[in-house]
Amino acid sequence: MNTRRVVVTGIGALTPLGKSAPDFWNGLVSGKSGIRNIEHFDTTNFATKFAAQVEDYNTEDYFERKDGRRLDLVAQYALVASKEAIEDSGLDLEVIDKDRVAVIVGTGIGGMQTFYDQAVSLHERGPRGVSPFFIPMLIPDIIAGQISIRYGFRGPNFATVSACATGSHNIGTAYDMIRYGQSDYAVTGGSEAPVTEIGVAGFNSMKAMSTRNDDPAGASRPFDAGRDGFVLGEGSGIFILEELETAKKRGARIYGEIVGYGYSADAYHITAPDPDGGGVYIAMTNALKAAGIKPEDVDHINMHGTSTPLGDIAETNSIKKVFGDHAGSINLNSTKSMHGHTLGAAGAIESVAALLAIYHGTVPPTVNLEDPDPECDLNYTPNEPAVRDITYALNNAFGFGGHNSTLVFKKFED
Repeated sequence: MNTRRVVVTGIGALTPLGKSAPDFWNGLVSGKSGIRNIEHFDTTNFATKFAAQVEDYNTEDYFERKDGRRLDLVAQYALVASKEAIEDSGLDLEVIDKDRVAVIVGTGIGGMQTFYDQAVSLHERGPRGVSPFFIPMLIPDIIAGQISIRYGFRGPNFATVSACATGSHNIGTAYDMIRYGQSDYAVTGGSEAPVTEIGVAGFNSMKAMSTRNDDPAGASRPFDAGRDGFVLGEGSGIFILEELETAKKRGARIYGEIVGYGYSADAYHITAPDPDGGGVYIAMTNALKAAGIKPEDVDHINMHGTSTPLGDIAETNSIKKVFGDHAGSINLNSTKSMHGHTLGAAGAIESVAALLAIYHGTVPPTVNLEDPDPECDLNYTPNEPAVRDITYALNNAFGFGGHNSTLVFKKFED
């Protein structure tokens, strides 16, 4: 089967480092931290009192009051990032065939604040206290539905849900939609809004998050010997994907190309990574095979790098296994050190970072890497950005349940 080339022509990002893709990029290369104390609920009894939050976000800056009240933050974030991406792409929505626009946008958890608020209302007021908008605000697929309704996009419309691999799985699925001719354009990515009382309490109960309350900005420290867990984050990352010839005909700016992906499962544990990295190895090797490239062709990997004691070592070992001696020549990084772990949005937000690294020829740093773990002994681009011509970059994203995803991005060459 002949397949079509797929390029990225629009980017949107609403993140703890900035409320637009350019602001996000500037935050990354400057080593900015988006992690701060939580102030919108009382954290007195919580083991973790900080998170990576979208700063100064006001619903009424983006939505009419009635609409805002009917949208959980997880959908709001995605709609804001989608608007930016569509405008950035330069698509003329009055001209394109909207039947050929797919919307594949997911979330790992969904409307967590809505679920919490409505559970409290049920407890306090009984069944009549539950809003008729409860279910539509909660369900993971509503994000794609809301984007479709807002713009009249009638192509394939759904969401895949795979915990912290969600964003990457959605992008890979949208890539296939265009590659195999089911769509000409796609709005795709991920969104998450988990910085809630129930969210923080849940992850604390798992003992998964950092409790470095005296130093929030230094709490996310992937590959550092002092790391003690991940930092919860929120936000959305959205791509506009487009078939190459369509993009060229309209003179679109092309940020880069998606050339392959690899998926796999650990088949090991519901939350812990396989210490041997077998599933991650499969995802990366399948991604290289799909892209038709050799390990030594890869210049940069935006790692999953959560800042957890087990995860960082397992991913490092997998990279060594896949890339051999070339592993030491790759500029690796974990941008989670700055924007935290955005769960279902992570694969999308970090794919934005990987693609912009190609586009700008610069690898953002891994900050807070002061005392490297002896078992994490590769080049993680510590604390300062690295100028580098990048032809191929990977993004890794792994989720609870053992879901693994690797996307391959390429510098665009016509």
